[in-house]
Amino acid sequence: MGKGGLLIVDVQNDFCPGGALAVPDGDKVVPVLNRYIEIFQRAGLPVYASRDWHPAKTRHFKRFGGLWPPHCVKETEGAEFHQGLRLPEESIVITKGEGPDEDGYSAFQAVDPDGRIFSETLKRAGVTHLYVGGLATDYCVKASVLDAIREGFKVTVLADAVRGVDLEPGDSAGALEEMLKAGAKRTTIEEIRLE
Repeated sequence: MGKGGLLIVDVQNDFCPGGALAVPDGDKVVPVLNRYIEIFQRAGLPVYASRDWHPAKTRHFKRFGGLWPPHCVKETEGAEFHQGLRLPEESIVITKGEGPDEDGYSAFQAVDPDGRIFSETLKRAGVTHLYVGGLATDYCVKASVLDAIREGFKVTVLADAVRGVDLEPGDSAGALEEMLKAGAKRTTIEEIRLE
């Protein structure tokens, strides 16, 4: 029997208002995610939190040929999780974007504290269904959800606990559509039913 797991994507200071690459209303996901965390804790199900953890010099940043201003540089305040996010002590932090040639959009490119790739971490824990919230809908959430589906996991997007960048207007709505078309389901805090 498989079980569910909660994946919180990149709820870091630099992606929240005031950060180097702020997602509009990015901090609004925090109280909702805290409620999801409580639900998963009560059910005895695992909580995973991904983080961007970039080197100062990476092709991900504009200055070195990438798309983005510097953000979530490892060991900086911008890379820390939002202080309002109540991650349980036993939650597992997975790290991505550490290499100078990595963009690291997807949590499935991340490794756990033992250096295990995320899909392996999930399989060892018996997780077959991921519930995904966080930042940003149109980048790291989308990449993580699509990779999860490709890797054979069931996925439910927490529609009330994601926010997008919307570089182009409608990017986030389009990303959600793409995830649903690929086979993801969607839910909200009022509707969630854990498997």
